Amino acid sequence: MTNADWGDAELRLTDRISVLMGDDNGRYPSGNSLLVRGDGEAVIIDPSVDVVARGGAPVAIDAVINSHSHEDHMPGNGFFADARVHIHHDDLPGARSLDGLMDVYGLDGQARDDFARQIVEEFHYTPRPDAAGFGDGHVWDLGHTRVEAVHLPGHTRGHSGFRVSGGVFFLSDIDLTGFGPYYGDVWSDLEQFEESLDQVRDEDADVYVTFHHKGIIHGREAYLELIDAFRAVIPRRHEAMLEFLAEPRTIDHMVAHRFIYRPHVDHVFADSVERRSAEMHVQRMLRRGEAVEVEPGRYHAT
Repeated sequence: MTNADWGDAELRLTDRISVLMGDDNGRYPSGNSLLVRGDGEAVIIDPSVDVVARGGAPVAIDAVINSHSHEDHMPGNGFFADARVHIHHDDLPGARSLDGLMDVYGLDGQARDDFARQIVEEFHYTPRPDAAGFGDGHVWDLGHTRVEAVHLPGHTRGHSGFRVSGGVFFLSDIDLTGFGPYYGDVWSDLEQFEESLDQVRDEDADVYVTFHHKGIIHGREAYLELIDAFRAVIPRRHEAMLEFLAEPRTIDHMVAHRFIYRPHVDHVFADSVERRSAEMHVQRMLRRGEAVEVEPGRYHAT
């Protein structure tokens, strides 16, 4: 699948690196994919639903690199059927099978069945049992252009960013939005996400690219302002949950209150995300002595 016409939606960062902008600046379910050309090969990082809808990339693709195994980052895995697929080895199950992907989310029962169907129908999910794993620091030498993997777990176990020749850093789902960090799957981890944010803050690039929303950020000064605001969402959520526990309440109460999504959001995994996030914050409160379990499953701020 070659030479799709992207027109103004292909934004050139250098003569070898382009962002294939998704609809509405990559707002979910769309995303901003990174196209990297070398003398020998071309790769696409996180081929979005827009890439499939537009009929591919502007050049022939030799390899697909997934930053992690979430539905919106893998629609092109099946579309580029002749290309190799690479993903961090911790997230391999999500690329290799639909059941593996459902295990990443931690959904079960009807919610699992409904979301699995949606992923296939709307995100063109195609299992790639041939997907190969990579680790932190892995380098793809494309011929006078290099892509280096930077493991940034927390969002998922294998979530990764990428340093690309020419001063470009792809942040993937460290998307720097006002929504803040997402760590609501069973394969997510709050402490790891914070560590990854501290680590990636030190990345010195000319241009930073997010898969959603912000898209292209020029210059380190603008980047630092955005990533510091993004990280600040975590303690703000934590304080809001602590205030809610001024009266003894359960995780179910916290799920119903909605600390992550707005009340009007109706999504099959919303409650699951709220539950997983609340559980991690409550465990943090218990470790810090900020709250106590006054009876089984009921928590109270100290």
